Amino acid sequence: MIEKAKAFAAKAHEGQKRKNSSEDYVVHPIRVAALLEHAGFREEVISAGYLHDVVEDTSYTLKNIEREFGLDVKDLVAAHTEDKSKSWKERKQHTIDTVREGSFELKALIIADKLDNLRSLQKDIETYGIEVWNNFNAGADAQKWYNQSIVEGMTNGLESEEVPSYFDEYKQLVEQTFD
Repeated sequence: MIEKAKAFAAKAHEGQKRKNSSEDYVVHPIRVAALLEHAGFREEVISAGYLHDVVEDTSYTLKNIEREFGLDVKDLVAAHTEDKSKSWKERKQHTIDTVREGSFELKALIIADKLDNLRSLQKDIETYGIEVWNNFNAGADAQKWYNQSIVEGMTNGLESEEVPSYFDEYKQLVEQTFD
């Protein structure tokens, strides 16, 4: 299932590039899935890592995901897919609420995604400086609110021994980037 999800993501994101970069977009879901795999998550969660942006950023639908990978993977992808008809703030508030109230596996998927995004952002800031913020739908202050709110909710309902180490890295990067 994992290799199938990787191939599906590569096909779905073919020709897409990362923001501020010439890097192929599929590199992002590959890194997200690798974080999840390294943390020991089951294959459905790792597969969702590969597929987390497919519905949001390509012509594929949740029905396609369910048909190819099952209801469990589809539900994880669906819970992490933003509704682009809503405003930036509404979409981000939904993600914040999902992180605070979601299952452990859903939290893990979202934090892996946010961590990889923040790692890329840090590299972009080092390369391009504060001009990077001009490429976002919301500026540095809004991004600070969003990422700090994710940190505040990400361990809600979890025992400390359950929390993957990459959650700590995300928290540290949020502090470094926005404080």
